[in-house]
Amino acid sequence: MVFNVLTIFPEMFKPFWEHGIVRRAIESGIIAGFTTNIRDFAKGRHKVTDDRPYGGGSGMIMKPEPLAAAIRAVRKQVPDSKTVLLSPQGSVFNQNTAREFAQLKGLILVCGRYEGVDERICLNYIDEEISIGDFVLTGGELAAMVLMDAVTRMIPGALGGENAANQDSFAEDRLEHAHYTRPQNFEDEQVPSVLLSGDHQAIDRWRIETALKRTFLKRKDLLLKRPLSTEEKEILRQWCFEIQKIICAESVHGIDALPGDQ
Repeated sequence: MVFNVLTIFPEMFKPFWEHGIVRRAIESGIIAGFTTNIRDFAKGRHKVTDDRPYGGGSGMIMKPEPLAAAIRAVRKQVPDSKTVLLSPQGSVFNQNTAREFAQLKGLILVCGRYEGVDERICLNYIDEEISIGDFVLTGGELAAMVLMDAVTRMIPGALGGENAANQDSFAEDRLEHAHYTRPQNFEDEQVPSVLLSGDHQAIDRWRIETALKRTFLKRKDLLLKRPLSTEEKEILRQWCFEIQKIICAESVHGIDALPGDQ
């Protein structure tokens, strides 16, 4: 995978390329990362990349000529790349999008600035607009980093373990299971005994159950989007049974129960 980032602030990406999983992926040849300064394609002494909007209004708009020239130049390097504009008006980025992008040979990420990009660039040079959420950033650079980090994790070998990315939150439309590490006792809270048992079948079931609990409590909408496995159905049925026992006990020992009933 080749990432080409088009920006007027290429220096922002130097620390991004040099740390963590992204750095290791670059060093192992799994990905390559480049920045292209849009100003290098602007004409005139001052290399201006923005201008006032036609029709009036506040702010400035990124000029089409330098952007178009930069995109054309980068496309020649990796012709099969997909050109993406980071924009709050784009489709919201998610794990499925990251998985789809990870199958590509290259991504050209255009980082907008100011009030936006000339519409003719969007219509004629952009394959897809992507947003990382319903909020507005000063520029597309941080959004590009978020996208590249998420996509890199989905490329085989980037995380070391073959199935590591498949265990992340959202990988199966549910959140990831709970995690514990040393010490065994922290502030009087113990690590669940099942994790110390050495029983891998019991540990796998515990992880599935904690993943379901987290998803139900935090993002129950995810459970409505996917078919449940046989084991997940069994766990949920057990929960229903336990909840029914609590309801039945409440009907006997509730606030309206007589002392003799307890």
